[in-house]
Amino acid sequence: MTYPPVFVLSTGRCGSTMLSNILNRHPRVLSLSEFFSFVGMGPFRRRRSTGNRMWRFYGRQRSRTRLMLRGSYEELLYPFDDPNARFARGNVPPILCATLPHLTDRHDALFDELEPIVRDQPRQPPADHIRHLFIWLCERFGCDVWAERSGASLMFAPWLLRAFPEARVIHVYRDGRETAVSMSGHYLFRMIVATMRVLRTLGIDIVASMSRGDRIGPWLDPAVSAFLNPDRLPYDKVTLADFAAYWNAMIERSERLLGNFPPDRLLNVRFEDMQAEPETQIRRLVRFVGPTFEDEAWLREAAAIPRPTPSKFERLPAGERAAVTAACRPGLERLGYPL
Repeated sequence: MTYPPVFVLSTGRCGSTMLSNILNRHPRVLSLSEFFSFVGMGPFRRRRSTGNRMWRFYGRQRSRTRLMLRGSYEELLYPFDDPNARFARGNVPPILCATLPHLTDRHDALFDELEPIVRDQPRQPPADHIRHLFIWLCERFGCDVWAERSGASLMFAPWLLRAFPEARVIHVYRDGRETAVSMSGHYLFRMIVATMRVLRTLGIDIVASMSRGDRIGPWLDPAVSAFLNPDRLPYDKVTLADFAAYWNAMIERSERLLGNFPPDRLLNVRFEDMQAEPETQIRRLVRFVGPTFEDEAWLREAAAIPRPTPSKFERLPAGERAAVTAACRPGLERLGYPL
C-alpha cells in the first residue's frame, strides 16, 4: 500500500519539533526535519532543473543558510563542536544542518551517498527531484511514508502544497501568546519580525507576498537578504506584540490555505492537548499518517516525549499581557483559545 506524504505545517515555536521527534521514533515513518528551512524555496525558481543544479541547493550554502547558522538552537543538529566534524558553520551543506543528522549519526556518509543519486536525475520539475530524494530516503531507511517538518512552514506552504498536491497536512499550533514569547527568545524569529518591521515601512507585506504562493516568492529570500543587513535591523524596537501580530497573520493565512481541506487531508493538533493527553493525541496522529501504523511499543515510547511547560506569558507584566493578547486576539478566537 502506498501512503500519501505528509507536511507538518506551523507558525514555528509551537511544538512542531516535538512532533518531528515523535514521528522520528516510528520505524515506518521517515521524519524529515527542516529540509525546506535550510534549502529554502530556491529550487522552485525554475520550472525544470537538472540533478546537478538541485545538488547545489542541497550542498552549497547560500545567504539563507548563512543567516540561519548565526544562532544556536535545538533544530540545528550538525555537531559543530565535535573536533572530528567534517564541516564548520562556514561550509556545512544545507541538507546537513538538520535533515540528515535527524535520520542517522552517519550523516556525512549519507551525504556522500546521496550526491550521485541526486546528480544522476534528469531535467525535470523541482518537485519531482525532491519527491525522488524523499522516496529514495524512505527506501534507504525501510520506511513507508515521509513526513517533512520545517519551522514557520506556513510562510511557504502554498508552494509546498502546489508542488505536492498529493500531500496531507498536520497543522500544529499553540496559544499565540505563549508562541509570541517563545519567538521573542529565538534568533531567527527576531530577525524575521525585525525584517518585517522594516519592510512594512516600505509598503511591503512579506507574509502576504509569501503566502500567495506566486512566482515572486522564491526570489524574496535572496532579494531581502541582499537589501537588508541583519546586523542593522531594529531589534531594539521589536516588541512582544509584534511577535503576536506575526503569529496572528500566519494563523489567518493558514485559515485561507487549509480552511477547505477535507478531514482525510488535514489533522489539526493543538500543542496543549498533546501535552495534556499525549497518548490519545499521538494515536490520532499516527492513525492520520496511516491506519496500519499503530504500534503500541512505539506509542508508549513516543508518549513520554511531550512534557508540560510552565507559562511564560503569565509571568509578564499586566500591560504587556494585554498588548500581546490584543495583537493576536483574532487568531486566538479562530482557534478557540480562551481570552
